[in-house]
Amino acid sequence: MNSTALFIKTSPIKLFFLASIPGAVSMFASALYYTLDGIFVGHFLGETAFAALNLAMPFVIINFSLADLIGVGSAIPISISLGKEQKKEADNLFTCACLMIVAAGALIGAVMFAAAPLLIRLMGAEGNFAELAVQYLRVYALCSPVTTIIFAVDNYLRICGYIRGSLFVNLLMSVLSAVLEFLFLGVFRWGIWAAALATCSGMFICTVIAFVPFFREKAVLRFCRPHFTVSLVRQIITCGTPNFLNNIAGRITSILMNVILVRLGGEMAVSVYGILMFAEGLIQPLLYGMCDSLQPAVGYNWGAQKFSRVRAIEKCCFTASGILSLLSVVLMALFPEQLTRLFISGAGPDVTAMSVTAIRLFSLTYITRWFSFATQSYMLAIEKPLPASLISVSTALIFPVILIIALWPFGLTGIWLNFAGTSALAAVMSAVILTRLRAELSKPDAPNLPSI
Repeated sequence: MNSTALFIKTSPIKLFFLASIPGAVSMFASALYYTLDGIFVGHFLGETAFAALNLAMPFVIINFSLADLIGVGSAIPISISLGKEQKKEADNLFTCACLMIVAAGALIGAVMFAAAPLLIRLMGAEGNFAELAVQYLRVYALCSPVTTIIFAVDNYLRICGYIRGSLFVNLLMSVLSAVLEFLFLGVFRWGIWAAALATCSGMFICTVIAFVPFFREKAVLRFCRPHFTVSLVRQIITCGTPNFLNNIAGRITSILMNVILVRLGGEMAVSVYGILMFAEGLIQPLLYGMCDSLQPAVGYNWGAQKFSRVRAIEKCCFTASGILSLLSVVLMALFPEQLTRLFISGAGPDVTAMSVTAIRLFSLTYITRWFSFATQSYMLAIEKPLPASLISVSTALIFPVILIIALWPFGLTGIWLNFAGTSALAAVMSAVILTRLRAELSKPDAPNLPSI
């Protein structure tokens, strides 16, 4: 659909279903593959390999975080520029961002490959446990120049109105990666490095497919001769900083958690933490997909000064996020043992008991998590990176570290309660931010513009 017709003329509720539902399905499809990644590794390679995957995963995500910074940081001003009918500026932002992502992928990938053994050693891993984690991390590092851009091009497709195209790419990537991983691990019996190779192969193939409309000049956004300026780079970095800080801070927290868990409960505690992260990996992408898919529409209408539409769209976003989160609480609280056995089929009674307790405490997180998540997305969409960054960093790092100290006397129970406590504090902060910005968020549409 033409992006102008989609963002400006479609009713907010219809727009929500047209953009947000496919976006949520797309993100869920991607997340489902990562869940299958954990299932395949746990079933075909064993508990030590599953723990190694979870030990390396924070660094894998850090490897993608700079590309995500540039992708999200460029998507927001591109949407606003299109809303202001500044086509040349939007094309230049798009072109410069793509070049920056490829360059960043090469640089960060090289550093990550060289530093992998040291990073894993510093986390306290030794022997085969450490060797498996290094293998997994290094494959991602080698492939990062041609894989990291997949997350950015998904945003660009949605900006151009290719909602179904974005959905197709994400579904194909998940299916292709899952088939390759089953083939590599279940048929060829290769090691943990092949699990990473399967994912990277799926990402590369889908990246090429996703760029076809842009190479053929069929999309709203076109490649042009890049014109880099200090203000352009600053704008991209400023708008992308909240997501970047969330990724980095979240991975720092994950690394800290893994270090503590290795010492408190060994591989078993790390495995249980991995189950929680995979459970979150099924829920959070749905939230992210719904909120993130609406950002181009919110930014476009904000740039066009149709503020009543912005509020109507965000009302849909907050409502749907709340419903999804509360359903997640119920499912995790009712089926913790089934969730445990999904990832570790041969889990003993000790692992199962620890995991069931952890999952039930973790489920409390989503009573309030949706509110801060939707608020952060809202702030990003209207180019307010400071409040978005405050929510992001506080949720991913500051509140968890404070609660690690506060809940330390409770041992592992304190670690599992950390997530719910962090979520509640973030919800309070989000409510304060929305209250302080109420006057600006409530302003009327610009003159001569029809309201919804």
